[in-house]
Amino acid sequence: MGEERVKEEALQLIGMFQLLPRLVVFDLDYTLWPFYCQRLSKRETPSLYPHAKGILYALQDKRINLAIASRSPTADTANTFLDKLSIKSMFVTKEIFFSCKNKTDHFRRIQSRTGIPFNSMLFFDDEDSNIEAVRMASKMGVTSIYVDNGVNLRALRRGLTQFTENQNASDKNQRK
Repeated sequence: MGEERVKEEALQLIGMFQLLPRLVVFDLDYTLWPFYCQRLSKRETPSLYPHAKGILYALQDKRINLAIASRSPTADTANTFLDKLSIKSMFVTKEIFFSCKNKTDHFRRIQSRTGIPFNSMLFFDDEDSNIEAVRMASKMGVTSIYVDNGVNLRALRRGLTQFTENQNASDKNQRK
């Protein structure tokens, strides 16, 4: 499925939801691209998962902000790859730094830089430990979705569905 076709399908999918996140945050390694960037040289030509670019463009078209939260020890390589893939400018903030812990520090920085509340964020990552930590840490309220083979249309649907359910549950709790 080509990039334009994925973008069209993603736009249709996004259009099915009334409640949308204000910010979608992506991990890099094995979420947007199928490798660990620290294992590659900056001279290499990176690639994205097949659906990734179309999804990024669709989210951007819907005026949903994009960010990166990556625990990569080679931020310079990651940024070089984002440039080579012509997607670096799509992200309002890129929190790419090594942390022995989970990604809660990444999210605190993202929230501080964007001003977007945690409960208005949707996050995709391939590591369950990151998903659980962000989901649980200080009751951040970030909707966190595990992806096992890169971000794709199925994961996007799951993320938007879960985001809507979380928003509806939050609204019900506030009315009590």
